[in-house]
Amino acid sequence: MKVLVNAAAEAEVRVIPAYAGEPFPLRLPEQAAEACAATWLYGRQADEDDVLVIGLGERERLTPETIRRAAGIAARKLLDAGRSSGLLIAGPTDGQVAPSKVVAEAEWLQAWLEGWAFGQYRYEEYRQATRLGRTVDLHLRAEDWQKLTAEELEAVIRKAENRAAGVILTRNLVNDPPEKLHPEHLARWLEDYFAGSDDAVRVHVYRGEELVERQMNGLLAVGAGSPHGPALVEINYESDPSMPKLVLIGKGVTFDMGGMNVKTSPEISDARMDMGGAAAVIGALDILIRERAKVNVTALLPIVDNLPGTRAMLPSSVIRYPNGLTVQVANTDGEGRLIIADALIHAASLGAKQVIDIATLTGNVGAALGLGLAGIWGDEEMTRELVDIGKRNGELLWPMPLVDEYESALKSDYADLRNVGTSPMAGAIIAALFIRRFVTKPMKWVHIDMAGTGQYKTDVGYSPVGATGYGARLLADYAVRYRALTRGDS
Repeated sequence: MKVLVNAAAEAEVRVIPAYAGEPFPLRLPEQAAEACAATWLYGRQADEDDVLVIGLGERERLTPETIRRAAGIAARKLLDAGRSSGLLIAGPTDGQVAPSKVVAEAEWLQAWLEGWAFGQYRYEEYRQATRLGRTVDLHLRAEDWQKLTAEELEAVIRKAENRAAGVILTRNLVNDPPEKLHPEHLARWLEDYFAGSDDAVRVHVYRGEELVERQMNGLLAVGAGSPHGPALVEINYESDPSMPKLVLIGKGVTFDMGGMNVKTSPEISDARMDMGGAAAVIGALDILIRERAKVNVTALLPIVDNLPGTRAMLPSSVIRYPNGLTVQVANTDGEGRLIIADALIHAASLGAKQVIDIATLTGNVGAALGLGLAGIWGDEEMTRELVDIGKRNGELLWPMPLVDEYESALKSDYADLRNVGTSPMAGAIIAALFIRRFVTKPMKWVHIDMAGTGQYKTDVGYSPVGATGYGARLLADYAVRYRALTRGDS
């Protein structure tokens, strides 16, 4: 995808947003202005442009997410129609409707650019005969963005492109099949990808004997059934070492068969997507580095396969952690919390002030919140900030309770804890309570369970079938917000 300014004559289609209840220069059916509605108006003669009208709903109810979704639908409509470019007409020229007063021009344009890039994404690495291999360019008119200088306009375009690149990276990783993206490959790839990306970036991979020496026994136990050894990848981005350290932990189970408690899902191929949390952290770090954000962030990525096998961890096994806790593995399919525990212990040793762990952890959270919301537990101030960011990004979060009384479900008959509850009820809450036991004070912590938001089965807004890329922008924006809050800039 290219974004071109003041090259309108080259565009194949005019793309015009419409607001509900407001005048429009062309005759439209009433529903054409509803949010995310798409209406084609074809030219009657060879010299007349085709027009795609995209509804944005009521102006006063407009949000960046509405814009983002509308842009994604518009891009996909042009892509499906075989068009190669579209001209966005968003300004007051020729009687068109100007961007909403509710959303400032720069934010409006950034949201549109992000949605345009996300909407036409397709995972095509393994397609041959059915490969599209093309994108739809977006043309802009500088006159539509009179409140932005030429430099500011270019800055918005660059920012949107950087964010889109991080989300697309996240989607690609989650969509990758297991013969490519196994633990050893992902660890090597991370070393190569981030090496030399910025002078402030350092990468270290803990594997083999280093995992044994550091007693990362959750990783070692979960990964015992796979031919591909587990790893903990530590990526430090210290562009401002004076800042308190923020640690982002992403669950990286590259294929989750459930271990010896083998999954029986009819669509077991989705098990390759159980590293969506790790991918979100990778995407967030990619955005921060591209933006040269002045932050102090460490990514911790526990990466492992959870497979059955002759050496696999058995139900009833006990894992000893270096913080003094022992855990009965009541169900080997509760593996994510076992490796997040390793990462949390390591985060404390790094001097983390705040920690966010994000994981496709429980089906229970999807049952509670559906596919549009992730659950969040932990520190109330961090939760408020993340929820607020998610509302602007469209990466929605819903605060969930840590019910102390439910900890009784984690009681083991012969170890300090069991890794899953004794009942199927409140599974997401009990998983969060388990993880909390590995948080070292005074470190502040939140846990995000994104199991429901990591993928879609059909095209939704700017998210096509497959990985959504959830979490990359959320985490990147929180890191920037954390800097502002720490410095008293907001």
